Amino acid sequence: MEEELAMLRQFIGQLQDLLNLYGSPLPPFDSLQPFHFHNQQQQNHNNGNNGNNNRWCFLNLDDGSADDYCSLVMAAGKSGSFKMLEPCKPPPSKKPRKERNRGKSLGTTSSTEVMQQEIWKEFPEDLFEAVIARLPITTFFRFRSVCRKWNSFLDSQSFSQHCAQVPQSNPWFYTIAHENVNSGAMYDPSLKKWHHPTISYLPTKTIVLPVASAGGLVCFLDIGHRNFYVCNPLTQSFKELPPRSVKVWSRVAVGMTLNSNAASGGYKILWVCCDGEHEVYDSLKNSWTRPGSMPSCIKLPLSLNFRSQAVSLGGTLYFMRSDPEGIVSYNMVTGVWKQSIIPAPHHLSDRTLAQCEGRIILVGLLTKNAATCVCIWELQKMTLLWKEVDRMPNIWCLDFYGKHVRMTCLGNSGLLMLSLRSRQMNRLVTYNLVSREWLKVPGCLVPRGRKRQWIACGTAFNPCLTATA
Repeated sequence: MEEELAMLRQFIGQLQDLLNLYGSPLPPFDSLQPFHFHNQQQQNHNNGNNGNNNRWCFLNLDDGSADDYCSLVMAAGKSGSFKMLEPCKPPPSKKPRKERNRGKSLGTTSSTEVMQQEIWKEFPEDLFEAVIARLPITTFFRFRSVCRKWNSFLDSQSFSQHCAQVPQSNPWFYTIAHENVNSGAMYDPSLKKWHHPTISYLPTKTIVLPVASAGGLVCFLDIGHRNFYVCNPLTQSFKELPPRSVKVWSRVAVGMTLNSNAASGGYKILWVCCDGEHEVYDSLKNSWTRPGSMPSCIKLPLSLNFRSQAVSLGGTLYFMRSDPEGIVSYNMVTGVWKQSIIPAPHHLSDRTLAQCEGRIILVGLLTKNAATCVCIWELQKMTLLWKEVDRMPNIWCLDFYGKHVRMTCLGNSGLLMLSLRSRQMNRLVTYNLVSREWLKVPGCLVPRGRKRQWIACGTAFNPCLTATA
């Protein structure tokens, strides 16, 4: 009898735990009133119930006979209206995806799956294009290999229109590393991820460097300054430009502009050397032309700053020059050259031009005594003087103290990537000209390796799936 009484107490304790977990708690154990199930069917009949709504029954083990309560519990267990509680079981664990797919492959295709296939088969193609055009650019590398139909979207005029409606994201950066000058690396600042594309059409027997970009296209020039190439790094759309009519063996500065808001309207490329020789390539005519000679008001030689890429603003290209210090510009529509004499800030090295929302920006290394800092200046249109507007955080500049640092600026519109290197370090940072935000860039590792590459040069480009060379 003692053992049966202990089992009954344990059972009521389990009931109380279950109510505390899933419902209203039970009254204190000592205040539980006795109860019984007699006349239950009659009560359910009177209440209009079907007899399945059992009620909780509380026992008082301190009153009455234990035999009566034990026989009550045993009778209720035999009748099925009172079940002993089982320990709480954990929820079934989720099967791995491979096991679920394996189970599906073993069984037959259900009618629901067939219906879904019929729905997708009739899905409008223009909606497919609208959705794919709004996916992140990185998904292009995957969805292109799904089927031939999706791959053919790149040649679709309607898909180009959908892409044109999508707001442009942050520019990407196409870079060349010291360790492997014959292959490039692309950096996506939105995901902070490096990609290593293979442009099979670029020549491998000579070094080819990115020198300009416009509308998703990157312009390359071989190190011998003889041949130009234009390519979309995302789609591998490639074109080798015809030979130039002027044979130039010296170094040249290169700029690139679009004829309209999209690359589909064509593009133009300008090269100019220090002696004033220059030519313009028109993609619609697929030829080079000599628009004329440099005006006499511009002092020759130009002493161009080849470390600074040309800045494009409203169809006009801006180049940085020295002796005298300033900017020379060329309007790609009217063919007019202009020059502005603008003294550079003191103690400034590795100067680079940039632009942001129609404003001309200057980026450079300011070195004084043993301290070095990256500073940002904006050109004042009224006075034609540089005004400092921002500089790198001081805690970052402490790493440059006492070191001979060189800077290369990649990109010159909206978002900049700065490569800061010395014998002891190699650092990559981005600077947003709009939000004035400085961010560190993860190191570019050798593909399928752990060695970090040193970025030598590069350019920014707007990722575009429909830009064709």
